[in-house]
Amino acid sequence: MSFEDQIREKLTVGLTPVRLDVINESAMHAGHRSSPGTGESHFRVLVVSEKFAGQTRVNRHRMVNQLISEELAGGVHALALSTYAPDEKF
Repeated sequence: MSFEDQIREKLTVGLTPVRLDVINESAMHAGHRSSPGTGESHFRVLVVSEKFAGQTRVNRHRMVNQLISEELAGGVHALALSTYAPDEKF
């Protein structure tokens, strides 16, 4: 299973999002010094979940990072997060 699929699955199970976008941006970073060249190193994630209601942005990011800690330790080099509760504008 690809990192993209793993991220999507873990965030779906852990956060029950009303919207989840996982975008692989690795191709945009190919050839950069810090890019591992795997094609699965840079991701942009948008998560809208009721579980974020009342949480600070830092806590929301911690929740996401905890859910996908294995992927972050195992080859995901960069992760851009946008995290919202359903009643917030995004």
